[in-house]
Amino acid sequence: MGQLIDDLLAFSRLARHDIVHVKIDMERMFYTVFAELTGNAGDDRINFHMESLEDCVGDRALIRQVVVNLLSNAIKFTSKTDDPRIEVSCRRNDQHIIYHVKDNGAGFDMKYSDKLFGVFQRLHTINEFDGTGVGLANVKRIVTRHGGEVGAWGEVNKGAEFWFSLPFQA
Repeated sequence: MGQLIDDLLAFSRLARHDIVHVKIDMERMFYTVFAELTGNAGDDRINFHMESLEDCVGDRALIRQVVVNLLSNAIKFTSKTDDPRIEVSCRRNDQHIIYHVKDNGAGFDMKYSDKLFGVFQRLHTINEFDGTGVGLANVKRIVTRHGGEVGAWGEVNKGAEFWFSLPFQA
């Protein structure tokens, strides 16, 4: 219950947090967060692959929270996979850099994709995977406040791919 309250407080604070735009080394951020989440040596069981990532401009603490939420979900939902794999990549279009976090874990049914980024939305039971159902809502709120968008694709038992976009300039 304490974690749920903490997550709700964090969610409500996001609306009031002043955004301070700085240049962010996204490769470094993803590597650092992955190492922190899996122990500094990394989880040898997880095949973690990251393509070259472009830097972005945004609030370092808030963008870090996006990375933490997406990587921790990928780690959590691949935990019951025999050969867990997480891939991070990016591409750009005319106005945005789009970052992708893809895994081969539990996945989800696309008919529920509209619920993924809502508060208290869970597509798996608490007995299958822990969590409060607030993390992806935080991701959406942070990215939206930066002028970007979020989305996801998934297939049950085949994995999921989450993406978020950030404008080139603040």
